[in-house]
This record gives sequence, structure tokens and C-alpha cells, in this order.
Amino acid sequence: MLIRLLYSIVLSLAAPFLLFGLYKSKPNKPKFGKRWKEHFGFTPPLNTPTDPIWIHAVSVGESLAAIPLIKALKKENPEQSIVVTTTTSTGADQIAKLGGLVEHRYMPIDFSFAVKRFLKAIRPAKMLIIETELWPNTLHSVHQAGIPITVVNARLSEKSRRNYAKIQPLFNLMHPNLTKVLCQSDKDANRFEQLGVDKKKLVITGSIKFDIQISDEIKQKGKELRKRLGPERPVWIAASTHKGEDEQILEAHKEILSQHPDALLVLVPRHPERFDSVYELCLSQRFKTVRRQSGSIVSADTQVYLGDTMGEMLILLGAADACFMGGSLVGDKVGGHNVLEPAALGVPVTTGPSYYNFKEITEKLLKEKLINIFNNSNSLAKHIHYLLSEKENVRQLKVQLKRFVQTRQGAIKNIKEALM
Repeated sequence: MLIRLLYSIVLSLAAPFLLFGLYKSKPNKPKFGKRWKEHFGFTPPLNTPTDPIWIHAVSVGESLAAIPLIKALKKENPEQSIVVTTTTSTGADQIAKLGGLVEHRYMPIDFSFAVKRFLKAIRPAKMLIIETELWPNTLHSVHQAGIPITVVNARLSEKSRRNYAKIQPLFNLMHPNLTKVLCQSDKDANRFEQLGVDKKKLVITGSIKFDIQISDEIKQKGKELRKRLGPERPVWIAASTHKGEDEQILEAHKEILSQHPDALLVLVPRHPERFDSVYELCLSQRFKTVRRQSGSIVSADTQVYLGDTMGEMLILLGAADACFMGGSLVGDKVGGHNVLEPAALGVPVTTGPSYYNFKEITEKLLKEKLINIFNNSNSLAKHIHYLLSEKENVRQLKVQLKRFVQTRQGAIKNIKEALM
């Protein structure tokens, strides 16, 4: 009780800064508008209020991971109402694409009074937390209300385990409230157990990320985009890049252009607030650049195609011959992004040395020689040149990548069974 009180005091002091970062206006970032009140528990009742499943997906990455599970749950029981909470407006933007399949609300801040208001308005039958978004007061209030809490697609890197171990007394308050923890792998389960989670609560279901279902519509849109970009020219994509990576990517592209003068780089910044600055960077380095959002025609002399839209990554990947996955060249700040999306499409993928968010997946790909890791723009350029040139070897690699993903699918089926 004392520990939770101290935590709440610290949260009260930190909340203004957290909210400032959350509400700060940025280019291309969706606005909260009058819905900011939902962060304080002033939550509108649901249109379908009968025993909803509450799924929490903090931001874009977790929202995208939740979508196939949501579709599977609705397919199994179309009458089941589902409410999805996100903390960020960009996450809300992804959930909005599900239309009437679910209802969206913003997640209340981790104050007991806000969470209790939310629970009174929503009255959920169960709570599913995507990956590992654990908040002490939320877990306590939900558990006290008799609502089972399951962490789905749970992952815990060694770095995160060490961080939680530093606040072990606080973690000890949280984990008894959890009903089940559905882990991506043995290693994740072992780390949760090391932190004191009851082994009986731990279930290994695999990763939802392997259950990538790419519709024929998405594949067709990728093919259509490729036609517009140039079906015969070499095209590579730098996906989900972060500040500090774009300069390195553009440097690599200069080297690639020296060997493939007609090559096109599809550059996709991770965060929408960076779209404008990355566009200005491309222009300042004298690349002939077209923005996807503008709808302008891509000509033969276009050198960079800026993917400045949200939720279209699979389409953009489907138009490329090779991929560099961002978030991996900025030290240990980010830890990489999802290398399985290009793999599922059969697009050869490379990454930088920091990939701890996808450590187990990347190591499996490395073991089967299906991915390459590079520390600088020069070595990256050389490998992209290889992928754009050696068409016969690359054709075989594409088949192996698709097989790698397909043989590891089944997490959603396992999760549904564990939730019964």
C-alpha cells in the first residue's frame, strides 16, 4: 500500500510532463480534440455495452499487433462487443480503420480515480493487454473489480527484465493481479518467472507477429504501386526510420545510385511528425523526391519516394525489391522494428545492430542465413546492391523467407484457446 502511494505521488509530479508530450501539437499527428477528458476517466458509455472485451494497445505498434486478434475474435463471435483503448492519438488512428468492428476509447492515466471512472462507464468482462504495458494502479483497480487480466503476446527483453528488477517491490505489487501471461517465447516466460510471476500463469503461445495475414487486396495494391514506381527499375525501402537514420540511408542511396542510376529509395519515417523534416532533408541533399501524400507522378528521374502516410507499410513493402528495417541504427534507443512484415512478403530484409525488440526473431533469421546486419551506410549499400543485382539468388531467398514465416504461424489460435 505504501509503495503504491509513493508511486502515485511520483506519477502526480510526472503527469504534467507526460501529458505535455502526449498533447504537444506536431505536424501530421492526429489531435485529441475534446476527447482529452478520457485520459482522466471521463469515458463515454459504449454503444454496445454488454460485457465487452477490453483490449489495451498503447500506441501504433501494439494496435497493429492487436488487429489480427480482434478480427479473429469477431469472426468467432460477431456479437461480442470489443472496446480498444490506446494512449496515443496515432494508435487511435490505426484502430479507427477497423470501422464498426470495435469501439475506441482513450486509456485513462494510471490514477485510481480515473481508472475506476472508466470501469464504471465501460463495465468490461475481461481485460487483454497487448505486449507488456503494465501500470500498478490500473492493474490493482481492475483486479479489485473482479475483472480477469491477461497479457497477450507478452514479451520481455533482458533489458526490460533488468529495469523491472530495479523496481522489484513495485513489480511485486503488479504481477499478482495478472490472471495469465501469454508469452511469445520460452525466453520471455523465463524472464517473467525470474521476476516472480507464478509459473502456472505463464503460457507460451508464440508471437502474433508471425500470424501476418496479407490480403489479396494489399498484395494487389503493392503490385499497382510498383507499376507506378517503375516495374523494371530497382526499388529498395528503408522502413520505419528514426531521427539520425535518414542521413545514413540517404548516404547509402548515393552509393547505390552510382551503380544503379535508375534506383529508387522508398523512405518511410516511423513517426508522422517527421514527414516534413525528412522531406526537407531529401531536398537539401538534392535528391529528386516525391511525397506519396501529394499523389504526384513518379518519373524515371525520381530518386526518393517518401512514404508519408500511415497504415500503408505492407503496400509500400510489397512494391520493393529489398528492405532495410529502421530503428536499428540509433544505438540502443529504439531496438528495431518488425522484420517479419517484409519477410512475409518475400522481401529480403536487412537491419542495423540494435534489434533487441525482435532479438529472438532476428536470431532465428540469422541462424537460417535469411537476414543481414550492418553497422554503417557503406556496408548497407554494398548489400542492397547485391540484392538488387543477384536476381536468381534473391528469388530463392524470397521463397525461404515466406516459408520461415508460414511455418511459425498459429499464435492467434493458441491465444484463443488460452482465453477460453
